[in-house]
Amino acid sequence: METTNFTTSILVDQSPKEVFEAVIAPEKWWSGDFQGKTKELGDEFTYRYKDIHYSKQEVTELIPDEKVIWQVTESQLNFLEDKAEWTGTKIVFEIARKGDKTHLTFTHDGIHPEVECYSACSTAWGQLISQSLFNLITTGTTVKPVLDENV
Repeated sequence: METTNFTTSILVDQSPKEVFEAVIAPEKWWSGDFQGKTKELGDEFTYRYKDIHYSKQEVTELIPDEKVIWQVTESQLNFLEDKAEWTGTKIVFEIARKGDKTHLTFTHDGIHPEVECYSACSTAWGQLISQSLFNLITTGTTVKPVLDENV
């Protein structure tokens, strides 16, 4: 049986460079507290949302205006039975030109319907990508969503 990771996409008028620059600035569109850097290969950052979610990511692939991958190296999701469920997963952003628009495909590799986090995490990612990141790309500003206590 093939596993389907959570994926979503947006289409915007802005250039791949503008999309890339927004993606590598998660502190501007992802609700929560950030420490660290996200702009160069090998950079590491931590993310914390209240006492519910902690994760540490490393930038493992960075192709300007095309692709970003964050490898989750540590996680503590206190609303899950398996609190380390994100550890070892990859957060992938693929950017491509489609005619006069830019297509961003987001995939959380390792978050699929068979894992406990899928429902809450796919809802949160959907909001973050289609609302918060989309608004940052298209308007330069964003209102970070208030995430459910189960994120």
